[in-house]
Amino acid sequence: MRVTLLGAGDTTGTPTVGCDCDTCETARERGIERTRFSVHVENERVGESLLIDFSPDFRYQFLREDVPLPDAAVITHIHFDHLDGLGNVFRVFDSLDVYAANETDPKTGKSVAETVSDDYHYLEPIDVYPTTPLEPINVCGFNVTLVPVEHPPLVCYGLAIEDPVTGAKLSLSGDTSYNVPAESREILADPDLLLADAIVPAHLCDYHPLGGRHENEDGVPRTFGTKHMTREGALELADELNAERTRLVHLAHYYPAEEAFEEPLAIDGEEYVL
Repeated sequence: MRVTLLGAGDTTGTPTVGCDCDTCETARERGIERTRFSVHVENERVGESLLIDFSPDFRYQFLREDVPLPDAAVITHIHFDHLDGLGNVFRVFDSLDVYAANETDPKTGKSVAETVSDDYHYLEPIDVYPTTPLEPINVCGFNVTLVPVEHPPLVCYGLAIEDPVTGAKLSLSGDTSYNVPAESREILADPDLLLADAIVPAHLCDYHPLGGRHENEDGVPRTFGTKHMTREGALELADELNAERTRLVHLAHYYPAEEAFEEPLAIDGEEYVL
């Protein structure tokens, strides 16, 4: 299993357009990028690859990293930074299987799969497969399981991706607060690599209108507002999941420059062989 981080950034990426903050300036000076979130997972054993989320930066990411076009894709939720790159399928793919959850979202009245089908009805190459969370499916030779997480007001899912032959396992938290359900944690547990949402460090919760949530015993917020984990929350989740290695993703440019590029915060282009 070869894992390439195509995009390790949040909805605006780093550097952010029009921003001259110290973090964005440092990223420009060092030639570092965090484009919008997407992960490429190649199964070299069967010669196929899987894409997790369609970043709006799809074209640039694939040209930059020179990874194979995916044979299938999974959409975790319908926020634009995870979905709107799907339009790049037009005149690039002959066919693409897209997997998305089949649970109805109370907020939209549709499942993620239905939203993808409706919004991209004009894309003849794609076939959308409604997928039941917590039940593994076989995609590109991997066992792939969608797991519910907490990203209000919309439904959202993390993923466990396992190679049934080699035993390699990749887990993705998805966009989520620290309040990941126990049954989801059980499926995500014991990965060789965990990619965990960690939008900002906990001390920035002081500046969020809703503050922080899910404080640990030392009073440190593990959730920023309601939708994303703090760095500290993500690292605690990694410990609880017994992750062998953890990279923090979906990172905002609000990290102070002196913290923004420290371990284990990921940047675009990182590659891991599991």
